[in-house]
Amino acid sequence: MAQEVRGVVSRAVNEPVRIETIVIPDPGPGEAVVKVQACGVCHTDLHYREGGINDEFPFLLGHEAAGVVESVGEGVDEVAPGDYVILNWRAVCGQCRACKRGRPWYCFATHNASQPMTLADGTKLSPALGIGAFAEKTLVAAGQCTKVDPEASPAAAGLLGCGVMAGLGAAINTGHVGRGDSVAVIGCGGVGNAAIAGARLAGAAKIIAVDLDAKKLTQAESLGATHTVDGSKADVVESIQALTDGFGADVVIDAVGRPETYRQAFYARDLAGTVVLVGVPTPEMKLELPLLDVFGRGGSLKSSWYGDCLPSRDFPMLIDLYQQGRLDLDAFVSETIALDDVEEAFARMQRGEVLRSVVVL
Repeated sequence: MAQEVRGVVSRAVNEPVRIETIVIPDPGPGEAVVKVQACGVCHTDLHYREGGINDEFPFLLGHEAAGVVESVGEGVDEVAPGDYVILNWRAVCGQCRACKRGRPWYCFATHNASQPMTLADGTKLSPALGIGAFAEKTLVAAGQCTKVDPEASPAAAGLLGCGVMAGLGAAINTGHVGRGDSVAVIGCGGVGNAAIAGARLAGAAKIIAVDLDAKKLTQAESLGATHTVDGSKADVVESIQALTDGFGADVVIDAVGRPETYRQAFYARDLAGTVVLVGVPTPEMKLELPLLDVFGRGGSLKSSWYGDCLPSRDFPMLIDLYQQGRLDLDAFVSETIALDDVEEAFARMQRGEVLRSVVVL
């Protein structure tokens, strides 16, 4: 029987979000209903509200979440009612050419729940990244549920569902940071600081944090940065080179995603070094680089989508590290809030006051 719950809905471009009644259908084949316990406030949700993703309003926002499976549909055997799960927005298909080649993190046919969630009047909702977790309950594809240890704090665990995983994965999975490497991270918001934490986990010897905000640089140091560069006061490329014996860093991660920061990353890496783009550019942005420099410097230019993660592999492993005290996910939780506070949380995020506000239900 369908259920009615409270959820955060965006009805039109740049209009404040509002709490509305959401109708959650019973799960169909391959689907699950999840009782949401916590959901992080991510920039992607704000992009939806601003019309920066698409124009398929109204949106049910929220996607960076943890909760408990309440019910499952026919044919679901990977999770069961009562399982504590982190939600992910890439349920792999298992059948595309990437999956069949043993690279499911590149799946070309990820999927979401087939049935729509609706407003009380029957209007179909577009759930953010196929999840829609700023709600008391949500309907997802069962493959979007990754079972983890139930002792992990929902406010911390849910962050692996998007931003923290994107940053950790950019360093570990995409950048292949190794023991003794030098790493520079440009942009020290939630994703950039997670990349710093990932570089530390991987054993990097030197981790250089770059930002324009002194407060963010202080946070970066607490998460593992060994050096900082204030880009408002110093030349970023020259500073990174100076901190790496004049060579540049082995891996440079651009967590901003603008042409100017990408050029900084490109020239701040060592010869044959790696650039990882994890910050998301907007459609109108263009990049121009001398092709001879691309050829002459060698190395790798990579983009990292969701940290090249495989949730079934990475989420349980990272939760284990969290519980061992080796990965401080709690440090990313700046505040816990209620569903009604999401609009103000967007404002705090835009002002750079928080790493993550987390809705706790």
